[in-house]
Amino acid sequence: MTHAQKSFDPQATGPLDGIRVLDLSRLMAGNMLSLQLADFGADVVKIEPPEGDPLRDWRDDGHSLFWKTYGRNKRSVALNLRHAPAMAALWKLIETADVLIENYRPGTLEKMGLAPQALLERNPDLIVVRISGFGQTGPYAQFPGFGTIVEAMSGFADRTGFPDREPVLPPLALADMIAGIYGASATTMALYARQAGTARGQVIDLSLLEPMFSVLGPEAAIHAVTGKIKQRVGSASNTASPRNVYQCADGKYLALSGSTPAVARRIFEIIGRADMNEDPRFANNSERVKHRALVDEAVGAWFAQRQSEEALAVMRQSGATVGPIFNIADAMADPHFAKREIIVEVEDEQFGHLPMHDIVPRLSGTPGVWRRPAPGLGEHSTEILREAGLDEAAIAAAVAP
Repeated sequence: MTHAQKSFDPQATGPLDGIRVLDLSRLMAGNMLSLQLADFGADVVKIEPPEGDPLRDWRDDGHSLFWKTYGRNKRSVALNLRHAPAMAALWKLIETADVLIENYRPGTLEKMGLAPQALLERNPDLIVVRISGFGQTGPYAQFPGFGTIVEAMSGFADRTGFPDREPVLPPLALADMIAGIYGASATTMALYARQAGTARGQVIDLSLLEPMFSVLGPEAAIHAVTGKIKQRVGSASNTASPRNVYQCADGKYLALSGSTPAVARRIFEIIGRADMNEDPRFANNSERVKHRALVDEAVGAWFAQRQSEEALAVMRQSGATVGPIFNIADAMADPHFAKREIIVEVEDEQFGHLPMHDIVPRLSGTPGVWRRPAPGLGEHSTEILREAGLDEAAIAAAVAP
């Protein structure tokens, strides 16, 4: 499948053009946050230690593909902040910044002399985004807070997997990604409030835990009202039926969801079980959920007798909500992914072109822009420090490892 090709244009501008972001964070949440801002035109400056952001070392077959994807549209300055000249250079950058992102353990920024109060005294319009596992306050504030621990403690893992097996953690940095998106939203809100004159600089206390917990739905309300703790149900659902993954005769799996009454009724008709629509056990969603095993038995038997392509076509033609289980190779070969430019081929010095996700979301009037590939470590140190007004001697002292 041929995917759209994207070329970089350093002169391109997006809706956040003119916004300067200093990103002192490491790994995923901060990089996801600053990627959202960079993709829409903000000048994101990665402040990296001499050894670089650890994300550079997340490698596949020796290739730093995470960095190529999440470092795009950013610039890099390498500073050893344990040295006074580097710290002095950072303060000069802070004076020109609109946003500062950090994810040190709570209290570390203060020990570095970069407490939010000091930052806002130097730059009253600065928006300081503080990312941590559990927040800047509370009993767990000082605990190490990688996404894995948050995915466990949020309740997410307890809901994932099958009832007779161990809880399942996601195979990707899900908590970090969700927090990064929340953080980008919060940052643009703060920028808007500043522009509107309702606030100047402020501090955003962004934990990984709270965004992760928020996407689980009304779990707290359900427990308070019913006294129940929802159990793991594999690929089924505690709230809708039919909804599951079903295996076809050729061994392939399809995902099916009958979350609305009309679609559920249609599915029963398609599988030749219109009688289920008149059965009190399946008459409404609540009853179908109670009798989920019987629903899955009937629906699963229909899929098991058909090839996946046939089953997919029949269900789709009848208006049922169904789709195949894709792996990445399937997505790369899928015409919808290509036509919608969900995956694009981005110019790359090492590979010629490299596929990655396109800029999201899509804005009709002020779309995101492709300005530069992920930077080499410290690639823009001299350039950016000159922009901040440092002379050559101060730059040389600041960038010394």
